[in-house]
Amino acid sequence: MKSNRTTIIFFVIVGLAVCVVLAGLISQVLPKFTASLGGTPAATPLPQNAVAIEIHSSNTKELWLNEVVEDFNSRGFTTSGGRTIVVQAFHVTSGGSYNAIVAGEIQPTIWSPGSRIWLNKANQTWRDRTGRPLVANPESCPATIQVPLVIGMWRPMAEALGWPDKPIGWKDIAGLATNPEGWAAYGHPEWGRFKFGHAHPDFSNSAMLSVISEVYSAAGKTSGLTVEDIKSQAVRDNVGAVEQAIVHYGKWDKWILDKMVERGPEYLHATTTYENNVVDYNRQHANGLRFPLAAIYPRDGTFWVDNPVCILDADWVSDEQKEAAEKFRDFLVSREEQQKAVKWALRPADNSIALGEPIDLAHGAVLSMTPNNVPLLEEPGDEVVGYVSEMWHEVKKKTVCVVLLDRSGSMSGAKIKAAVEGVNLFIDKMNPDDQITVVAFNDQIAELQPAGRVGEVGESLRAQVSSLYAEDGTALYGAVIYAIERVEALRAEYGDERLYGIVLLSDGKNEMSGGPSKMDMLNRLPSGTEAAATKIFTIAYGDDADVELLQTIANRTNALSLTGTEKNITEIYLAISSYF
Repeated sequence: MKSNRTTIIFFVIVGLAVCVVLAGLISQVLPKFTASLGGTPAATPLPQNAVAIEIHSSNTKELWLNEVVEDFNSRGFTTSGGRTIVVQAFHVTSGGSYNAIVAGEIQPTIWSPGSRIWLNKANQTWRDRTGRPLVANPESCPATIQVPLVIGMWRPMAEALGWPDKPIGWKDIAGLATNPEGWAAYGHPEWGRFKFGHAHPDFSNSAMLSVISEVYSAAGKTSGLTVEDIKSQAVRDNVGAVEQAIVHYGKWDKWILDKMVERGPEYLHATTTYENNVVDYNRQHANGLRFPLAAIYPRDGTFWVDNPVCILDADWVSDEQKEAAEKFRDFLVSREEQQKAVKWALRPADNSIALGEPIDLAHGAVLSMTPNNVPLLEEPGDEVVGYVSEMWHEVKKKTVCVVLLDRSGSMSGAKIKAAVEGVNLFIDKMNPDDQITVVAFNDQIAELQPAGRVGEVGESLRAQVSSLYAEDGTALYGAVIYAIERVEALRAEYGDERLYGIVLLSDGKNEMSGGPSKMDMLNRLPSGTEAAATKIFTIAYGDDADVELLQTIANRTNALSLTGTEKNITEIYLAISSYF
């Protein structure tokens, strides 16, 4: 009897231990997974009488910050009131977190965007709304790292331009982009025309800084950028030349890098990113890369992003949370934690810390490149940034998009209402010179009228979308084929000087017999081997959606598949707009 009792006690203890470990893992993983989808993080179990603080941080420093947070939480720091401090880290895009803060979707204690440009923008927006800044004293936001913005390019192509010995600048990139000979001008006709990509500057810090870098280069400056510079025809022409080589936009630079790595140099030649990403991708994908990547440091100047760490002066941050945040901020920039950044290929803000492997030539980085020999670009004020953003939207490569909206019977009620709001938001986010077509389908496929230039048809088209209601079955296969044929007709009209995409939302499976089969539809999908080919973004809306098929469609066309609900569908459409 005693033996049985001992055995039972043993298994109970083991079971409790397993539960504790699982709870800890779930508490760490689930909030970050949920946050990555744009949802509300699940509540994390905290030690009794603990004070929780959240840091929403630019994903550039994700791996290092995770290590610092784990180290901090393990040491049991407390407030003056004796409460244990627990830090939760959320890794975000700078523009995305800015939008979420000002929209009231997130309420971080600490915010660490990629650069101070976003901090200035947030402060101005907050003043306009509340009469006071979001961060009362920006000087109290210390730098955490010092990482250069670079052009990540396949190493043989970079070497053809003279890397690592010859300085290469944005004007060289613009010249390559506009040269009708393409890479043949550098002795490599087999590489064809230059294929460039970067993330969307409304969402991504690296992309916004890339566009500002292009403007500085075209204006021949490294500081003192003015509105008159941005409005000059020479600047517009130079920035436009680079942007016309774009074959890919995206919400963040790592998504573009993923596509480069997955599809190889025949798909994309270069993208703007940070030095540490070039190093990381060379390390993580060394065996799978066709060629290594190289970091090009623009000779006409670049940004050395410092990722400031700021405690917000917001109503939702209590005095005790502010005290706790100050302790974590000081810990984050301490020499001990700064030294750990190097192994993650990040240059510490503390310049006295020695650099070395993996920031080296073997991993695509040039250690000798510093602000002393690569001009440091001045971060412009919010007004100038606003004009740069406005100009970019005018000169960027324009889009041709077909939106496919399922309005079958299963979409009735709140589902169709939310989906309509999402489509109308998507139309609002498009450039006035983009071309838009909306196709609604149930057991019939109907193209809404009018279709055409967004600036001319947007208002009336939104009214047409708003009048939709749900009924009947789902002709999913036929609708996809119709959209592909519609895009092909538009490509024949506009040529390859535009980006082409389809956005498909469906909450069900194909229900039509006698029409196109699944294989008929799959065989009509655009090739995913060409970066300029039509991309089909899919939204699986609801529990009955054919998720596997929708993922297949997106994957084969090098696009994105997302899961939508009535609560997040507008955010889903907003996210997809960043890829156009």
